Amino acid sequence: MELTGKIIAEFNERGGVSNRTGNEWKAKSYVMEVPGDFPRKFVFDVFGVDRLQAFNIQIGELLTVHFDIDAHEYNGRWFNDVRAFRIDRGQAAPQPMQEGAPAATPQAAPQAQAAPQAQVAPLPPMDAAPFEAPSATDDLPF
Repeated sequence: MELTGKIIAEFNERGGVSNRTGNEWKAKSYVMEVPGDFPRKFVFDVFGVDRLQAFNIQIGELLTVHFDIDAHEYNGRWFNDVRAFRIDRGQAAPQPMQEGAPAATPQAAPQAQAAPQAQVAPLPPMDAAPFEAPSATDDLPF
């Protein structure tokens, strides 16, 4: 999966030694905000010294994060694991147009065709059914 957004926070690097292999490991978590009508935030991890150095993620950067999602069980509870395996650097935010600068012409960009609107048939009016009191022989609880 992949999402594009802005890095808004980072956590301290953590590390240790693997009980299984005896090798040293390092990981760091970041918070990304994905823009939209309702912006969403999510936490992802970068695992491994080589990836931490190669990605060199900074707060405020616009990135596309390619990640894997997995879950694991620990003491009867389940936890999600979101790990980045590739980072694509975003482009700089568009600068506001200055006065006197030539405006882009709409003919330069290909025009997208509007998607056809779905036709919805109106619902027939509903007649309200008269209220009936429950009878003494009615054994339903509702």
